[in-house]
Amino acid sequence: LVGVASPGRFGKISGESGVVIQERVGLGLATVAVRKGQAAALKEAVASVYGVELPGSSRVVQGPNVSFVGYGRGQWLAVSESLANEALARDLAQRLKGLASVSDQSGGRTVIRVSGPRAREVLAKGLPIDLDPRAFPLGSAATSTISLMGVQLWQTDDTRSYDIAIF
Repeated sequence: LVGVASPGRFGKISGESGVVIQERVGLGLATVAVRKGQAAALKEAVASVYGVELPGSSRVVQGPNVSFVGYGRGQWLAVSESLANEALARDLAQRLKGLASVSDQSGGRTVIRVSGPRAREVLAKGLPIDLDPRAFPLGSAATSTISLMGVQLWQTDDTRSYDIAIF
């Protein structure tokens, strides 16, 4: 988002920021779609290789090197800080060969983190999802729209931080 978003403080000029928005640069992003008849084998392979159990619904599981965000039946967005850019898709394709179709998304999406004590209020202005912790607890994920843009959203920690993947 270089040249699009200007860093700086806006609005309230003193005290703690109500919302902090930052682009998460250098992430590896890839979609993973299970191949026909390979769901059980894929779950086993991901658990063995990446140390996480694939979520069966709209949830995020965070592994030591790769997180998986469920967004549809048999479909996940894989996110990694350590396997940056296309390296994640290559790694997934090699290790999950024959079990899943993998597509690199690193150049086609960006991830923005929205955090702070008023993050939920700001997101509620454009997101038609109830982010109350009773409805959207830690580990929740959703596919939705913000201002007519398709997004994938997941809660990253219990301090009201949300990551949003945008095309």
